[in-house]
Amino acid sequence: MLSGLSFSTIALLMVVGVLLDLWWGEVRRWHPLVGFGNWAIALERRLNKNDQRFARGVLAWMLAVLPLTALAALLVWVIALPPAQAAAHVMMLYFCLGMRSLRDHNLPIADALARHDLPNARRLTSYIVSRDTTSASEVELTKASAESLLENGNDAVFGTLFWFIVAGGPGAVLFRMANTLDAMWGYRTPRFLQFGCAAARIDDALNYIPARLTALSYVLLAPGLQGKRRAWQCWRAQAPTWDSPNAGPVMSSGAGALGVQLGGAAIYHGELEHRPTLGDGPPAVGADINRAWQLVARTTALWLAVACTAAILMEYAHA
Repeated sequence: MLSGLSFSTIALLMVVGVLLDLWWGEVRRWHPLVGFGNWAIALERRLNKNDQRFARGVLAWMLAVLPLTALAALLVWVIALPPAQAAAHVMMLYFCLGMRSLRDHNLPIADALARHDLPNARRLTSYIVSRDTTSASEVELTKASAESLLENGNDAVFGTLFWFIVAGGPGAVLFRMANTLDAMWGYRTPRFLQFGCAAARIDDALNYIPARLTALSYVLLAPGLQGKRRAWQCWRAQAPTWDSPNAGPVMSSGAGALGVQLGGAAIYHGELEHRPTLGDGPPAVGADINRAWQLVARTTALWLAVACTAAILMEYAHA
């Protein structure tokens, strides 16, 4: 392992990190990712201007990500005591995970829709997506929330866990910072088309394997043989139609696993965007937000179970 930790230690720390995230959630003040976001905003304002915007975007990405990743790696390297080193790794993982945040931001939307409180559901949905929700219907709000759960389940949980397996805490830090920059800079707008190109492509590369493992997990956890076949077929047929090479597999397989229809037209930055349809079945309704959350939660349990089982088998093989 690039982290220098045994796989059994990595598996144990993954479980601890997820439990800490579910127990504590995001810290209210001084969250490292919030500080990183402010640093990224300052860099973008300073560098995203005039000509050579692509080169400036590459420089901004390097200034934002590389020093902090190096600092994280140095921190775990200089700590001599194994328990303290393990604690540093697991705290980095905890700060990078966002499973509790996904639940806390999305389930209230489902509750508002269950009460037929569209104004509140629109307000809550506007906090988690960049599309216009001012006049969104229940179906449109449900699609926005369910898509966010499925895609960010990969970004905030599974991709983070994958890179933690690869490189421990610094790997999780690298992935989450790169993913955050893609979310901030990876828009195809005049302001970010060139400047954010590097951030988008780097995130695509780091997310390539995790996204496909996430999609496969959604297929495996779809209910029944028919549900698994539907999720697989949606992945293979619909993912290539999606602009994002990683969001396509994740959301198409997830929609297929849920047996609902996601995707379709949505308003972004004041313009109607005609997106492909994802999934197969009736249009999603409010209760499907809870089902999407349950799929993410069960996928997390699956990943932890696989990691722990692999650790036990490796220990047994070396005994």
